[in-house]
Amino acid sequence: MKKLTTLFILFLSILNINAQDIDALLTAGVENAERFADDYLRPGTDGLMHSMNAGWFNTADAKPLGGFEISIIANAASINNEQKSFLMTIADYNSDPNQDFEISFADNATDKQVATVLGENDPNVDIIITFEDAILGEQTETITLPSGIGEDTANLLPTAFLQGALGLGKGIELKARFVPKIDTDDVDLSMYGAGIQFDVTKWLPADKLLPIAISGLVAYTRLDASYDLTETSGISGSNQRLESDTNTWLLQAIVSTKLPIINFYGGIGYIKGTSESDLLGEYTVSNGPLFSQTITDPFSVSSEVSAVRGTIGTKLKLGFFRLNAEYHVSDFNAFSVGVNFGFR
Repeated sequence: MKKLTTLFILFLSILNINAQDIDALLTAGVENAERFADDYLRPGTDGLMHSMNAGWFNTADAKPLGGFEISIIANAASINNEQKSFLMTIADYNSDPNQDFEISFADNATDKQVATVLGENDPNVDIIITFEDAILGEQTETITLPSGIGEDTANLLPTAFLQGALGLGKGIELKARFVPKIDTDDVDLSMYGAGIQFDVTKWLPADKLLPIAISGLVAYTRLDASYDLTETSGISGSNQRLESDTNTWLLQAIVSTKLPIINFYGGIGYIKGTSESDLLGEYTVSNGPLFSQTITDPFSVSSEVSAVRGTIGTKLKLGFFRLNAEYHVSDFNAFSVGVNFGFR
């Protein structure tokens, strides 16, 4: 758990470092900075929503009244190459007729694949802002586009939870999960969730004779994160930060075997989630076409996921100790391992 939490903090810290570069794009105008931030951040927040929803169950067989289980769960969504970059078309950044400056790539390309927060620009990608100064004439400003996490998290988006489950009887099981609050100099994060599982086979007369269990699960997870940009921002101002709020729902059908030691489980699920990232604080742009303009709370960007997910897993039970592993196939494939201690 400690190693996974450390990896999770590493991912968030890298995201924070790269978020600091987004505010520099305010020199290219608020709308252009917002357009870039939307394309840049979306794959990261989408992948995080898939990672957050792994590990909610390890069987369809609900616990009896008073049965409980405490789990340490480590999840990770995998990153593929298409999620590491997006096509940046320069014409989109010069579409405002009231814009009194022009943006171009340093090599004069009309469009280019550039890194998302999950990728890396190697070599660096520069854009040039050209504007007319009333005294000095034509001037240029060079901005290096932010790179992403690249290989720093081994192409994984990790999450980790402490999770508890309690049987309420009649096939109903209540679940809750949380991450101990993370509060560093740059990152403030909390994550929690709750779910309820219904074992429909418990309502059948032949429940004890059936070799399998069938359940439905509804679960909600929320992540709140704040990244302090004030000390490291390239633009003067105050209270500069990036705040992210992520909410997800999981609807899952589960089927599992009911054997004494080794069991197998799987199912089909549906993930629905939204993530909103707000660049907040005051930013004084003292160069380029927005000379000496102070911008307050520049922009918000959001992303949504709506995806079907397939799951397959296995669970080993040795008395009160259980170990499970599972794999999910979706827009972002994910895997999860859990160490569980419980009593039925």
